Amino acid sequence: MGEDGWVLIARRPAHLHGGGLWEFPGGKLEPGERVEAGLARELEEELGLTPLRYRPLIRVHHHYPGRDILLDVWRVEAWSGEPQGREGQPIEWVPPGELVRRRFPEANLPVVSAARLPETYLITPEPGADDEEFLARLEQSLAAGVRLVQLRAPSITLPRFHRLARAALDRCRGAGAWLLLNAPPALLETVPADGVHLSAARLRACGKRPLPRERWVAASCHDPAELAHAHRIGVDFAVLSPVRRTPSHPGAGPLGWLGFWRAAERAVLPVYALGGLAPRDLLSAWAHGAQGVAAIRGLWAGA
Repeated sequence: MGEDGWVLIARRPAHLHGGGLWEFPGGKLEPGERVEAGLARELEEELGLTPLRYRPLIRVHHHYPGRDILLDVWRVEAWSGEPQGREGQPIEWVPPGELVRRRFPEANLPVVSAARLPETYLITPEPGADDEEFLARLEQSLAAGVRLVQLRAPSITLPRFHRLARAALDRCRGAGAWLLLNAPPALLETVPADGVHLSAARLRACGKRPLPRERWVAASCHDPAELAHAHRIGVDFAVLSPVRRTPSHPGAGPLGWLGFWRAAERAVLPVYALGGLAPRDLLSAWAHGAQGVAAIRGLWAGA
């Protein structure tokens, strides 16, 4: 991924399985080869690049008829050399939003979501009595770099939620950020936000994906069963909580990083870590299979 956020993709040769589809550069590990060594070898062989700075992005377990595969995907942020299709494959730099308009192998679809999503996910606190103060805090959070926001305000009336959502959407649009509503999906018929975030209760009640692919669908999960259901109905990404004990949910037993990793490892979709976290926890989150961190206090300006 370049400094401008654009992503390098390659077209699979016609004679291979899935020929003509687009893919992310890479290949198979050699027997006994470490992942980082395999990454360096494949990028040299395919593109003539030497990776300099990189980190885990997502691991995807996928079943094809007759075989199971594991995609261990890494995000390369710095390299030496100029990319070229050394095996004759066409390559192309594309903005993240273009990825959804290209045809990828089925196993790559969670990778497409992971490549598009930012490393942090702001969940807004209750608005309180002053909507203008709430919106000013939102603007400060956006100015600090937040690019994915969940508007969560279960205690306010529906008319007020409509007004606040429209105002928050204006702020997010101005900052180039996505806004998801923690609300019934039907609300998007009147508030054109970028998607919805399903509470655990709404997730359990959903038998299929509630929105078209052009809009995000996210969900709150607390265990592997909920993550599996989220994947089954086509949710784009999830938050898994709580990683740590939090004041807002004092009775919830924390997963810890090991528990988070065990659940997220088989999730087959990007998963944000939630619960007592902040941007300072990103390295731990990535090391344990997370897309990044979701937070209220850790990302809300002035909290």
